[in-house]
Amino acid sequence: MNITGAVITLVIILFSMVLHELSHGVMAYWLGDVTAKEDGRLTLNPLKHLDPFMSVLLPMMLYFMNAPVFGGAKPVPVNPRNLKGKEWGMALVALAGPLMNFILAFIGFLIFRFGGYNDIALKFTHINLGFMIFNLLPIPPLDGSRILYAISPDGVREFLTSMETFGIMLVYLLILVGGNFFSYIMIGGINGVLDFFIIITGGGMV
Repeated sequence: MNITGAVITLVIILFSMVLHELSHGVMAYWLGDVTAKEDGRLTLNPLKHLDPFMSVLLPMMLYFMNAPVFGGAKPVPVNPRNLKGKEWGMALVALAGPLMNFILAFIGFLIFRFGGYNDIALKFTHINLGFMIFNLLPIPPLDGSRILYAISPDGVREFLTSMETFGIMLVYLLILVGGNFFSYIMIGGINGVLDFFIIITGGGMV
């Protein structure tokens, strides 16, 4: 059991998770909603954002299973009625978190590729890509569902709204029952983005 690797992974998870959630809150604040600010979520304190299962137990289980690491945190409270742009504003709030993970992953990749092939930088890249891809799945309450809602017709919106009460249970069920399927999605997505990073930084093998 690699305890050092587990500790490094957990630190990366908490750091990435905090910036993911903070991005949601800051975007909501910029768009006119102060709910996250009043709830104390515009902070770098991980205890304000941490979900014991999604932020710690699930990622650590995946790490020790040698599977792609992904997870989440407590959703930032947002009142869509206060947002400029309404459903489009909500989509921007939702997109802010995965976008932050994308930026962090790219920074990690640049350090890995041009800074001496640092294994921690590569782990940082993989974990942030895992967070990004997982949270973009179009299942409420994940971020992807908020983005899908903004671009969907009324019928799809009604379906997504009806899933709000049990969507998180569906996510848990898919993770527990469809572990191999999730690993396939995550590995494919991570490798696809890594290929994109390689292309835009000059091509060639890393």
